[in-house]
Amino acid sequence: MTGPNLIITREDWSLHRKGEIDRQRHREKVREAIKKNLADIVSEESIIMHDGRKIVKVPIRSLHEYHFRFNYNKQKHAGQGDGASKQGDIIFSEPKSGQEQGKGAGDEPGVDYYEADITVDELAEMIFEDLGLPNLEQKKKPEMASDALEFRDIRKKGISSNIDRKRTIMEAIKRKAMKGEGGALAITPEDLRFKTWEVTYKYESNAVVLAMMDTSGSMGPFEKYIARSFFFWMVRFLRTRYNNVHIVFLAHHTEAKETTEEEFFTKGASGGTRCSSAYKLALEVIEKRYSPSDFNIYAFHFSDGDNLSSDNENCVRLIKRLLQVCNMVGYGEIEGPYYYTSTLRNALKKIRDEKFTCVTVKDKGGVYAALKEFFSLTSGPGG
Repeated sequence: MTGPNLIITREDWSLHRKGEIDRQRHREKVREAIKKNLADIVSEESIIMHDGRKIVKVPIRSLHEYHFRFNYNKQKHAGQGDGASKQGDIIFSEPKSGQEQGKGAGDEPGVDYYEADITVDELAEMIFEDLGLPNLEQKKKPEMASDALEFRDIRKKGISSNIDRKRTIMEAIKRKAMKGEGGALAITPEDLRFKTWEVTYKYESNAVVLAMMDTSGSMGPFEKYIARSFFFWMVRFLRTRYNNVHIVFLAHHTEAKETTEEEFFTKGASGGTRCSSAYKLALEVIEKRYSPSDFNIYAFHFSDGDNLSSDNENCVRLIKRLLQVCNMVGYGEIEGPYYYTSTLRNALKKIRDEKFTCVTVKDKGGVYAALKEFFSLTSGPGG
């Protein structure tokens, strides 16, 4: 009597993880595509107006949603030729989808783009990856930012909540290997290892950022949207990276006033433009509340540049005064769809100071460039 025939097989468990591997690869491709499209994504209205939602949809035009696809394009063209072709000849080219140039309105469908879900925090981390407050200095009275627990050492005695499981198991394996023992792994008191922690304190230099925005009648919907987009990311960047940054919101037309954060981002105004009013109020706020000996001070102003001509020299004089007390002063000018020659930017060309940075934003993609320009850590010696 013979025994049963036995077949030994080896299960390929990697096949069970194929779906998860594919999803992970797709998530990595999405992240790479988002990083490549940050200039366009930063000013997306769905993100700026997300109203506190933690997850937002981000349009990615260089990536398609994963799906099963029949490879029809390669199947309909055979590989053989007629024998008359030579190297370099174009055998076939696919027709362009959508509207053909010079043929008027087209009847072909457009190209769809992929919308990826991403948390606002993840997106912010990508945007702020290389950013920081330039020229940051240690001041006389640094505020205590926060206390934290810092890992210090591994010991054989401690409380059960601090047990280091990985090191404990490694000690048990090492002990059994040295004794040549087999069988199940058993943890003994001599194998136990505990983490030790110490309370540490992190100190940061105090900083104040003055956000100044033109809300006059010449600031149309596009100009206001660009300015608010920049300040939206600036505020999020400061609160993400720094614990002790004060933000002061100043809005102006012919007169400037300090506003709440909500008013700054939601309320508009009308009338003429006198940019010097914002610079004058900024100097008053600094003098009354923020001593340069105790605070790192930064001032950023966005306008369309349509300033009262007689006020331009006043602006130059006041910005030079701001530069005496600020670590950096930034001016962003927005060129809207109905662009005209700026009066303010031409006047500010007279300022020659490495702490003064001027940028021009011509479209939505310029918001990201302005963030990189103002908050580049390589822009100043103290960055």
